[in-house]
Order: sequence, then structure tokens, then C-alpha cells
Amino acid sequence: MDFFTAYIYQPFFNILVGLYWITGQFLQQPDMGIAVILFAVAVRLILLPFDLISERSDEEKFQISQKIKKIKKEHSDNLIRQKEEIRKTMRQSPGAILSEVFTVAIQLTIIIVLYRIFTTGLEGEDLHLLYSFMPFIKEPVNLLFLGQYDLSHTNSTLNLIQSVMIALSEFLHLSLSPIKSSRREFLSLVVIFPVACFLVFIFLPAGKKVFIISSLCFTILVRLYKHASYLYFSTRQKEGII
Repeated sequence: MDFFTAYIYQPFFNILVGLYWITGQFLQQPDMGIAVILFAVAVRLILLPFDLISERSDEEKFQISQKIKKIKKEHSDNLIRQKEEIRKTMRQSPGAILSEVFTVAIQLTIIIVLYRIFTTGLEGEDLHLLYSFMPFIKEPVNLLFLGQYDLSHTNSTLNLIQSVMIALSEFLHLSLSPIKSSRREFLSLVVIFPVACFLVFIFLPAGKKVFIISSLCFTILVRLYKHASYLYFSTRQKEGII
């Protein structure tokens, strides 16, 4: 068994199957879609501290991008000097870069894991990877979410909902950010990016889309809670209560 399967894929696979078994304890039959939602919430809770660090460094990342733009403009006639100055700038703010790299790495890992789970894993190919202490799972695994969405195949409805949620998440992120976004950035993130995601993810199984939709819902709720808390404490401070 290779490193990825033993230490990354197998634990995630067992957690998801365990959640699937739990749904069967309070539903007439287990629902893998609900298990995916619970799985997404669990992952987001684990990654919440890293998300908060990443959001805290948004202003730092903005400053880096502004410096790089300035460097490219000042050294447009000297590409070697331009690259050297960009490297220096990147090394000055390792926190923002590391948080971005970590977030992207986690997202790519989960995409790969869920793709394998819903294309072959739950259809029987990887059931031998279940730990010995796992509860008995009746086969075949029920891959119908709410009795109508086959999680092992693509689904245009869920894909559309996913793109709408991406657009809403990016809209809130830009609207609530203390750094004012440009019109170009707004169009790129709120319009072009969701459309591109719709075209790319249309080929992926619906199970992955349920995970992304659930993750985005969690992210949106966290952002709204943080903003509401900020407004509450700001108001109390102005009134001299705090």
C-alpha cells in the first residue's frame, strides 16, 4: 500500500463510511449525501484555525500584489532584475504565502480523495480498506442523496448550485473585506470564476459537489458571523459600553 493510500486516503475513506453508518442510525436507510455534508462540516471545523490565519493575512497578500505590480512596472525593461525583486518581496512575507500554499494543497488533496471515493471506492473497489474496528456496512453502499442524486455521477443541478454558492461566497468576501476590490477583480471572482468552475466541475461526480456546497455554506456562515460580531462590538464601542 502506497503512502497516499495508507496515510491520507484510507483515514478519510473510513471517516466518510463511518458517518454514512451513523446516518443509518437515525434514518430509514443510510444516506451518503448527508454523510458528505457531515464530513464537510468536520473538515471545515478542523481547518477553521488555518482559515482564520489565511483571512488575517488577506491585507498582507494585497500589499504583496501591489508591490509586485510596482516592481513589474519599474523593471519592465529588465526581466532578470524584475524576477530578483519579486523573489525578495515574496521572502519578506512568508506567512501570507505559506497560508495560501497550505490552503491550496488541502483543497487539491480533498478533490483527489473524493474523486476516488465516488468513482470507484464506494462501489466496492476500496471497501477492503475499511479498518477492522469499523461497524458492519451493508453492501452495496447507497449512493443516492435524498433518494434522487447519484453521487457517483455528475449532476448539472448540483453543479449549478455549486457555482451560485461560489459566486455568493466571493461576493461576500469582497463586500466585507476592508480592502476595496477593483471592478476587474469583482468580475473575475464573482462572475468569471464561478462560470469556469461550472465548466470544470461538470465532469466530476456529484459527491464532490455536495462537499463543496456544504463547505461554502459553512464559510459563508462563518463570514456573516464574524461581520455581525464586528458590527456589534463596533456599535457597543461607539456607545461607550465597551
